[in-house]
Amino acid sequence: MASVAMDLLQKYAPVVAEHLVTVNATTAQNQLYGDVDLGGLSWLERTWAAYYIWMGNPVLATGLLSFLVHEVVYFGRCIPWLIIDAIPYFHQWKLQPNKAVTRAQILKCTKVVLLTHFTCEFPLIYLFHPICCYFGMSTYEVPFTPLPIMAAQIAFFFVFEDMFHYWAHRALHWGPLYKNIHKLHHEFSAPIGLAAEYAHPLEVLILAQGTISGPFLYCLFRNDLHIFTVYIWVTLRLFQAVDAHSGYDFPWSLRHFLPFWAGADHHDFHHMAFVNCYSTSFRWWDYVLGTDNKYHAYKARVAAASAKDRAAVEKKELEEVEAEGLRAERLAELGGGKGGMEGVKHGKLE
Repeated sequence: MASVAMDLLQKYAPVVAEHLVTVNATTAQNQLYGDVDLGGLSWLERTWAAYYIWMGNPVLATGLLSFLVHEVVYFGRCIPWLIIDAIPYFHQWKLQPNKAVTRAQILKCTKVVLLTHFTCEFPLIYLFHPICCYFGMSTYEVPFTPLPIMAAQIAFFFVFEDMFHYWAHRALHWGPLYKNIHKLHHEFSAPIGLAAEYAHPLEVLILAQGTISGPFLYCLFRNDLHIFTVYIWVTLRLFQAVDAHSGYDFPWSLRHFLPFWAGADHHDFHHMAFVNCYSTSFRWWDYVLGTDNKYHAYKARVAAASAKDRAAVEKKELEEVEAEGLRAERLAELGGGKGGMEGVKHGKLE
C-alpha cells in the first residue's frame, strides 16, 4: 500500500514525493553531517543529529518533531492544571471560585482542540522545514546557537508576539469577527488551561502568526537562528498561554515577581468581563493604551474593602463586572461598538 501511494505521488506530485523519500542511516549521516565532528558535540546535539540520521529525511523529521513538541508540551502542561482543579485545597487561589467546569465541558474542549490540531496545524507542519530553509533558519544542523544569543532571540520573540497578539486580539472583539470567530473561545467565562487553544480554526491560525512570525522576521536580519531555539520559544509560549487560562493566581505566580507579567490574574479578568486586558505575556500595551482601566478599578475596590467584608465585596464585584461583560458581548454580537470597551459606559449600553 505504501509503495502504491508513493508511486502515485511520484507520478502526480513529484515535488511532494521527493520530500517524502528517506535514505539509510549511512547515507543520511554523509549527506547531513559529512563534515561535522559529532564526537565534539554535547549529548543533546549528538542526540539531535542521531534523530535526523535515523529519520533519513529532514522534511519528515522536522515536521514530526514540530508536531510532537506542540502536542506533548500543550497537553503535558494542561494535565497538571486539571489535577490541581480537582483538589479542593487549591481552590483558595482560584480567581472565580464560584464557577466549576464540568466533565462535559472538558471533554468538548479536548475534542475541539484535538480536531483543530489535526486538521489545521498538522497539515501545515509539512511546510515548516522548507519555509525554515527559505528564511535561512538552521534545522538539522549542529551545534546549536550559543545560550546568550538564544536568550536574546527568545526575548525578542516574546516582545513581538505580545505586540501582535494585543492588536489581533482587539480586532477579534470587533462585532463581525467576534460573532463569527472569537465567540467560541469566550464560551469559557472562567477559563481552564485546556481552553488556551479552544478556538475557531481561523483564530488559531491568526494568533499563531504572532508566535511563528517573530522567528521568521528575525531571520530576515540575522542568520544565527536554530529551530531548536524556536522549539524552546514555543514551549515557553505554550506554558504562558496555558497558565494564563488556568484560572489560578498563586502567591508564587510569576506576576508577583515580575510586575509587568500578565499571568492568569490579568487574562482571567478578560474572560470574565469580556473587555480589557487583551495582551498575552506583558501588561504594558494595556497600560499605555488604557485598556486595563476596568481591571484596575475592580482590583482597587476589592483592595479598599476591609478584611472582614472583602470576600462579600469581591463576590459582588465579580457579579457586576461579569454582568457588564455580558452586555458588552451582546453589543459586539449585534455589530455595535468597535470591540473592547467601546459601546459600554457605566455598565450600560450606549
